[in-house]
Amino acid sequence: MMIVRRMLAGFRQARLRRAAVRYAGHGWDVVPGAVRCGDRFRCMTRCPTMACHPDWAGWEQTATRDPQWVAALWAFRPRAILLATGRAFDVLEVPAFLGAGADRRTARGPVAVTGAGRWMFLVRPGAVLRAEFADRPDVVLHGAGSWIPAPPTLTLEGRVRWLVDPEEVSWRLPDARQVQAGLARALPVPALRPLQVRA
Repeated sequence: MMIVRRMLAGFRQARLRRAAVRYAGHGWDVVPGAVRCGDRFRCMTRCPTMACHPDWAGWEQTATRDPQWVAALWAFRPRAILLATGRAFDVLEVPAFLGAGADRRTARGPVAVTGAGRWMFLVRPGAVLRAEFADRPDVVLHGAGSWIPAPPTLTLEGRVRWLVDPEEVSWRLPDARQVQAGLARALPVPALRPLQVRA
């Protein structure tokens, strides 16, 4: 049983390493994440954060797109894979009902889905939220100074996976305005207030 566990752990680590190197090789800044240990993530600084997070403080300065350095970072620790946003791309993170209801004809690019079912649309950097999304707490724009967990990272809510793999779209990123236009069509129509008739 112990041998099987070690083999599975080695397979998981190799899978994470391959994915992290692939992202770096395409010019995406990779951030070493903490290691999942049961029902929490443990980082090098031993902070109390339980959810998926960077492995050390100052992650913005150490995010890298050097495939050899990334390979070395994942050689001995099955770290979560985090991708720095606001550099090669921004991310529009939305609830499942918006992601699934978006008009697919407007823009096609990489889309990841979190273990909690949230959709992450990778778009060109410099995005700005449209007015109808700016006040919605369930819509998040990840730009400079932020990060996202990347497939195949296993978060506490489940595995992050590609719905549209970057290779399917030749690593091209759509314009954020086009993606938001498609998402806006999935917004619920506000209920009309009944007319009040004066007596």
